[in-house]
Amino acid sequence: MSRPAAVVSGPYAPPAPSRELTAVSADGARLHVEVHGPEHAPAVVLAHGWACSTAFWAAQIRALADGHRVIAYDQRGHGRSPASPACSTEALADDLEAVLRATLAPGERAVIAGHSMGGMTVMAAAGRPAVREHAAAVLLCSTGSSRLVASSTVLPLRPGRVRTWLTRRVLGSRAPLGPVTPVARRILKYGTMGAGSAPHMVEACARIVHACPRRVRHAWSQVLARLDLDHGVRRLRVPTEVLVGAADRLTPPVHARRIAAGLPDCLGVTEQPGLGHMTPVEAPELVTGKIRALAAAHIPAPRTPGEAVARVEESA
Repeated sequence: MSRPAAVVSGPYAPPAPSRELTAVSADGARLHVEVHGPEHAPAVVLAHGWACSTAFWAAQIRALADGHRVIAYDQRGHGRSPASPACSTEALADDLEAVLRATLAPGERAVIAGHSMGGMTVMAAAGRPAVREHAAAVLLCSTGSSRLVASSTVLPLRPGRVRTWLTRRVLGSRAPLGPVTPVARRILKYGTMGAGSAPHMVEACARIVHACPRRVRHAWSQVLARLDLDHGVRRLRVPTEVLVGAADRLTPPVHARRIAAGLPDCLGVTEQPGLGHMTPVEAPELVTGKIRALAAAHIPAPRTPGEAVARVEESA
């Protein structure tokens, strides 16, 4: 069965990168990486979520690339990164480290933004040397650190063992998603987006999610079901902002509040009314604005134009 392609027009059509490269993780896994924008500009690194790809960040890339070097990568098994038998939070941390090493000069600082499993990636890697070296600030969007299945409200049932068991079965399903049909769009919108999400937003998300191979989707669902990254929250010692949609059914606001309470340097929590789980698509200007503000506040500008060029040459 052929997988759906991303949308080809509008704000959610993936822009062409300035360059592409492959980062190699600790276990040899190969990761597709895209770089957008000027090479000398302040760096932003984007980590997407479960069953998504770099296409998920299209609106942010398009808006930020005029004044930032935007680095986006496909998590292993997603997008153009080949699948790997190793699916774990340790592998996610290894992969982020590999991307940072491959794209940033020694000592260069960047804003790292992670959505859903991308946020979990940042928490998993919080104590890693590359994150300590390169993270200037972090934005965590629509994510959680533990107890994901028990807290999910995708199924309209009372909290408890029955809901948890059924939710695990639904989210961990091996069933193929098939083509993007009107019914499929309605189901995806109900489970992952706010009621007011526009049709073109739903279409963009559906195409991205339906393109994820079912084996990859299932394998990572098992990792998320066992997630325990509360220790990673406490190790994330850089300025960090948290964003969640008030109508998020996959990672409800209780997760954002719990993360914020455990962060050593929390800049604040935004609970945006009406938004679901897909915040970068549902509220592109809001997410882009927060990334832009973090970069302006926490990435030092080069002292001279020559310093910026030297940084780029050093990393080449």
